[in-house]
Amino acid sequence: MNNYYNQLTEKIKNRNARVGVIGLGYVGLPLAVELSKSDYIVYGIDLDNKKIDQLLNGDSYIMDISNEEIKYITKYFKFTPTSNFEIIKDLDAVSICVPTPLTKSQDPDISYIIAVMNELKKYMHKGLLITLESTTYPGTTEELIEQELNNQGYIVGEDYFLCFSPERIDPGNTCYNTRNTPKVLGGTTRKCTKLGVELYSSFIDTIVPVSSPKVAEMSKLLENTFRSINIAFINEMAMLSDKLGIDIWETIDAANTKPFGFMKFTPGPGIGGHCIPLDPMFLAWKAKSSNFFSRFIEAAQEINKHMPEYVYNKVSYALNTHQKPIMGSRVLLLGMAYKPDIDDLRESPGLEIYELLRNGGANVEYNDPHAHSFTDKYGEKIVSVKLEYSRLAEYDCIILITNHKAYDNNILFNYSKLIVDTRNAFKEFDDPKIVKIGVN
Repeated sequence: MNNYYNQLTEKIKNRNARVGVIGLGYVGLPLAVELSKSDYIVYGIDLDNKKIDQLLNGDSYIMDISNEEIKYITKYFKFTPTSNFEIIKDLDAVSICVPTPLTKSQDPDISYIIAVMNELKKYMHKGLLITLESTTYPGTTEELIEQELNNQGYIVGEDYFLCFSPERIDPGNTCYNTRNTPKVLGGTTRKCTKLGVELYSSFIDTIVPVSSPKVAEMSKLLENTFRSINIAFINEMAMLSDKLGIDIWETIDAANTKPFGFMKFTPGPGIGGHCIPLDPMFLAWKAKSSNFFSRFIEAAQEINKHMPEYVYNKVSYALNTHQKPIMGSRVLLLGMAYKPDIDDLRESPGLEIYELLRNGGANVEYNDPHAHSFTDKYGEKIVSVKLEYSRLAEYDCIILITNHKAYDNNILFNYSKLIVDTRNAFKEFDDPKIVKIGVN
């Protein structure tokens, strides 16, 4: 037991450990980059051969990672992208960073983790440190990894070491990144936790050890369920303020002057990204399996899912004031990514607003300086149109979905006939052609 533990500890301390990162998406690629910069021998494993080819050519497909970084770590450090899982036979540690989406029935889809485990079991060996980073329900690490390897005769904490450490990636965040964001980590045994901390603390500034994988799994869901519920609350207050003839944005600013007991959240057209729309449902699903029904989670999900429809109704109202129906109107959506200055379209509310408007008969186009195309629900590729300020008056309505820094609000205001503002980006403009959510 101590032999494997001591050997791996020494390898990590001396940077001789060979580390694999399975899944080279928004989580895995930044992790692989940081490991490589810390002098580890790193293998990035992904079944998408297009990604592997891009990385081998020095091309990054993630905004937060530059082409120069990829070229640097492949040339001067020991980073090797591959689609061959057989390399696990030669590794000392693997971090699993595969997607965990929801099914159509809003249940956790753990098929990617299962697929990884099917490959890992083929090439499993003693002395391996395994860390799951994919967001999932409490108990996943033990149920899908520990039990599977136990069935093969491996003893956790003796033959191999197992941890869960939830990712905290925030795409486009210029302040916090993989290295300086505190990282929670829980091992199945004390030695598992110690090894996990030893590895991750060598390339991440702050590690927060917890008593078990379940606590680590729950912590990620708690973080984002907290945000989901608070966003839902302020979204509901925006709709209520609309009914009462109150400006929710002015109200929030007033409440935010209190130096204690208030945390500022702002309304919007809906929630997007891979975390806030999905993570609460992992927790709700797990709660139901324990015969517990979470009213807060269900209510928050319902409110947040309703926001694109609320925006649609706001657009209908705005066009009506100009004697225009939605049917036949030319509409331009500004911003399709789920947050400013990134290209990430996952779960973006703009996608649903686009479909609602098109189903309502509007002639809809969109512009996004970062997200250049998306596939609609019919499988058609929709491409971002060029933003020509001088031609904005050709549109009956402009809808600001995502307030990218690239947009010049002064020019938008001057050239547009009607603007529906879902982000309070035009708060300095007092003009009837500006229609904001949360304001009647």
